Amino acid sequence: MSGKRKRVVLTIKDKLDIIRKLEDGAPPKRLAAAYGIGETTVRDIRKNKEKIISYASSSDSTSLLAKRKSMKPSMYEELDRAMLEWFNQQRARGRPVSGPICAKRAEFFFYALGMDGDFNPSAGWLTRFKQRHSIREVNIRNERPNGDQAAVEDFCNSFRDFVERENLQPEQIYNADETGLFWKCLPARTSGVRGKGSAPGHRSSEERITVMCCANATGLHKLKLCVVGGARKPRSFKATDTVNLPVSYFSRRGAWMDLSIFRQWFDKIFVPQVREHLRSKGLQEKAVLLLGNSPTHPNENVLRSEDGQIFAKYLPPNVAPLIQPLDQGVIAATKRNYRAGLLQNNLEEGNDLKSFWKRLTLLDALYEVAMAWNLVKPVTISRAWKQILPTIEEKEGLVFDEEDISVATVATLLQHTRGLESPTTENIERWLEVDSTEPGYEVLTDTEIIKRAQGQTDESSENEEEDTELVPEKHIDHAAALQWTENLLDYLEQQGDMILPDRLVIRKLRATIRNKQKMTNSSQ
Repeated sequence: MSGKRKRVVLTIKDKLDIIRKLEDGAPPKRLAAAYGIGETTVRDIRKNKEKIISYASSSDSTSLLAKRKSMKPSMYEELDRAMLEWFNQQRARGRPVSGPICAKRAEFFFYALGMDGDFNPSAGWLTRFKQRHSIREVNIRNERPNGDQAAVEDFCNSFRDFVERENLQPEQIYNADETGLFWKCLPARTSGVRGKGSAPGHRSSEERITVMCCANATGLHKLKLCVVGGARKPRSFKATDTVNLPVSYFSRRGAWMDLSIFRQWFDKIFVPQVREHLRSKGLQEKAVLLLGNSPTHPNENVLRSEDGQIFAKYLPPNVAPLIQPLDQGVIAATKRNYRAGLLQNNLEEGNDLKSFWKRLTLLDALYEVAMAWNLVKPVTISRAWKQILPTIEEKEGLVFDEEDISVATVATLLQHTRGLESPTTENIERWLEVDSTEPGYEVLTDTEIIKRAQGQTDESSENEEEDTELVPEKHIDHAAALQWTENLLDYLEQQGDMILPDRLVIRKLRATIRNKQKMTNSSQ
């Protein structure tokens, strides 16, 4: 008879490793044996997955997570949740946070939450708050919110030393950043169009998505855009499988990025695609992802491949606004390409702007924004890294040029757009930059922070999303698709003005459908 199993107390890092292995399909029984614990413990870890990940994401220290064995709760849990939410938002926005500022804010939340008793936000309380969430330090009190050039130089020198020490090439250095996109926002002063989405600055939750761009420092590896929409299956998707979309699509109420989505993207999309790219280049499968301090970005402890070779590194809060690569014109170029592309499509279809925008769906927008990202040139991305990695231009032999999409280009498109009065340069610029400061994360007011800390949610918004998700799917078989393709080819052959490449594309599509049909028939 075997002896009694020795009691094993797992660290937070151990629990994170078990969660990752469970998601990869490892059987609980095997994990229990490997870690010397019971299967019930493994099931409990899976049940508390989000709680463990959320705790680890709020930690500033990898070494502490490797030692800490419990998520000791605060005596005032609601206050703790509110303070952590507030602190993460301040850090993401680069705002100064000192001990006295934290104490004052904690006192405000204590009474706003309607908590009983006396509360003294002493230095001891602040120390315990930092320890609970493994926060090493708060920002320096006199730190400027919009960045500090001296801090930029310090970080750049430190990062270059890190790159040399880790023996990383520009091909192995990535940046990702989110932004909000008002995908159905019309240019200003459109004749006959007044109402939803008709003017720059209009903010409709139904017409806003979060878009995350990610690319390496050479600009030669651009990952598919990550897009967060408000509904799991919007009406316009119909029978479209989200796996086949030109973007990596996720959903969340309000279309905001969150910790869970970002972690899924990192583990399931970023890591595999980076490995594949580096293999194709004959490079070691090792990479770093440089990130800003968004509240929706899990901590470095969570963003790490199983072998530890692909991992995240964070820009200091007072530095990110000045040098985050994708914020140096890359995201702006994508948005300009997107809006110019919509105008071009409208011209090609010969419609007035009002009817074109009315028919524009989220599915159309996803294809257009994917094309806009593809049009961003590698040199545009490399140029955005020049402050952090000034040697890229020399090593890669890149010649920087200007982007094609300018205000003048858009103005020319608008001059030929029916249903639009002659817009001023100021109006065009306002339209192109309508969401330039829109973050990819939800910025909560004090009232919203309090509601979230108390576990309250917006019931109506969730119900509306559920309603939008009820989409009947229509299956199209190979025979029907082939018949439509034949009809389209017949139509093109009858049109004397259709160019040869258009017909060749459809012929290639027809051949693909025929092959799929043969494979299906042979397997039956």
